[in-house]
Amino acid sequence: MTLIHVFPGQGSHRPGIGRDLFPKFPHLVRQADSVLGRSLADLCLNASPRELTDTRNTQTAMYAVSALAYLDTVRETGLVPDVVAGHSLGEYVALFAAGTFDFLTGLEIVLRRGELMARAPEGGMAAVMGVDEGRIREILAERAPEVDVANLNAPDQTVVSGPREEIARLREVFGGEAGAVVPLNVGGAFHSRRMAGAAAEFGGFLAQYRLAPPRIEVISNVTALPYGGDAPATLLTRQITAPVRWSDSVAHLLERPGPEFREVGPGRVLTGLIARIKAQHPALSATV
Repeated sequence: MTLIHVFPGQGSHRPGIGRDLFPKFPHLVRQADSVLGRSLADLCLNASPRELTDTRNTQTAMYAVSALAYLDTVRETGLVPDVVAGHSLGEYVALFAAGTFDFLTGLEIVLRRGELMARAPEGGMAAVMGVDEGRIREILAERAPEVDVANLNAPDQTVVSGPREEIARLREVFGGEAGAVVPLNVGGAFHSRRMAGAAAEFGGFLAQYRLAPPRIEVISNVTALPYGGDAPATLLTRQITAPVRWSDSVAHLLERPGPEFREVGPGRVLTGLIARIKAQHPALSATV
């Protein structure tokens, strides 16, 4: 068996996350309060849905809660995963789990990431259902060239990212070709060219940190392969503008002996995506 822990991104945030975890890790929660300059518990438990959707708050809340959930899972089960992966922001939790940085260093980095991404030009994101990636790229090039492919979530679900007014007209752009076009409740045009300035500044910020090589195998969003020769800072900087190759990452992990996925953190979004990817994975389909 290959035990794989996966960590969700911003789409899994909701008021109330972390309620059961904060009493278990009071020292880490107090330290997080100091880094954030506000109460982590208050942010997660009492912020309005609109306030929590601000990417500066979403990223820090999701990182902290998922990291605490990982510590709690390992403590309860006694099992350390063989491989870890995270979706966008969740990759920072994967790197924390792998020992690349400690809890507070990761929180500092995520806090700065959120601040920089919040300052990027305004934009939005939408999930396009039932159209393959190649056709989506063709349609965008012809009819919405300012919109980028952002998340390759599953063979039948791709998230696109761009100016808010362009996202608003995507149902018209795709016409009858898409099964659905669903706007996402996020604070910007993440994983798109509109994040280029944030990525450049973030790369300079990361230069002040000594990030350790992962002690557990970590799958990169950018390459859909394990972290290797590239320094963690390089891949994390590229991740801000590059598509999240989640479908390819899961397909890579499905080749491992007896892969067992466990989603750690709020929600079960990744569990659903993994089931859809697994159902369409050629090697597994051939055995059904």
